[in-house]
Amino acid sequence: MRVVIVGATGNSGTALLRRLRTEPDVEAIGIARRAPENNGPYAGLEWHSVDVGRDDAPRRLVRIFDGADAVVNLAWQIQPSHDARRLYRTNVLGSRTVFQAALRAGVATLVQASSVGVYAPGPKWAYVKETWLRTGIPESSYSRHKAMVERMLDEIESDHPTLRVVRIRPGLIFQRDAGTEIGRYFAGPLVPVRLLRLGWVPLLPANPGLRLQAVHADDVADAYLRVLRADVRGAFNIAAEPVLDPATLAREFHGIPVPVPGFALQGAAALSWWLRLQPVDRGWVKLALKAPLMCCDRAAGELGWRPETDAVSALREVVAGLAERAGRPESPPLRPGTSRSGLLRGRRDP
Repeated sequence: MRVVIVGATGNSGTALLRRLRTEPDVEAIGIARRAPENNGPYAGLEWHSVDVGRDDAPRRLVRIFDGADAVVNLAWQIQPSHDARRLYRTNVLGSRTVFQAALRAGVATLVQASSVGVYAPGPKWAYVKETWLRTGIPESSYSRHKAMVERMLDEIESDHPTLRVVRIRPGLIFQRDAGTEIGRYFAGPLVPVRLLRLGWVPLLPANPGLRLQAVHADDVADAYLRVLRADVRGAFNIAAEPVLDPATLAREFHGIPVPVPGFALQGAAALSWWLRLQPVDRGWVKLALKAPLMCCDRAAGELGWRPETDAVSALREVVAGLAERAGRPESPPLRPGTSRSGLLRGRRDP
């Protein structure tokens, strides 16, 4: 089975490559805007450097996709959050380019990395299935883009019924190697790295809406592999138990939960983002407060998928990676030591 992974050097992509390399009958081909150094886990893999938002991407992708059994699209940009046009160019227009190239190349299976962010606001004390309304959280550009991309897939499925389309909708994806990347994208220079090394955060914001699901990157990779091998279509929610809430975080980090209303969390995020003190805008807080909890029964029943790592263990791992500035030097997105201050200024990573 020949599988092309678009966006193969990020958090999910590196985990999926690790998983596919254990499968002797799978030939993996990687595509990234910045190709990795050909060493470590990438040694011997076929790589192509393609920016899915560039004008030359359609022609190049068709050529790379030719002869592939499946395309897995993981390409997505979260930062720089102050450059809305650049994010739209990669996330929405770039995804459309990948889909059209897959159709032109005659690929049989298209797997798209979606997210819990595609869902409309939902319950925090119950679980929604894959049929929940997919209008996203309007205040979040990330959520809006996920909803736009899934609407494209709806049209493709309707117009091309022979193409097998699958959407993976995970919660927060954690692994140790993503520690530096996650800190850079979501924490900025305000993250208390010294305290994290001690496993201690003295004060933690508490709000009833801050109930989130997470999953280890290796378990997400396993879900992708099961989808590639099974004759399934449609969407699959992917998350591990338990739900991460303020009480759980307080126990883990030996801190005191401090009740904070939602409007205050959003206001603080908006002001500090506008001042470029940290990279998370108001939309991310709104998404955290309003995104529903997901039921993963379909993945368990149809794929036989069950996470090997619980959500708290996955959180511990990524926090340790954040404290230790862990990453993968051969992968540009996961490379340790990338300047967070440069990201906040909107500068491109090297």
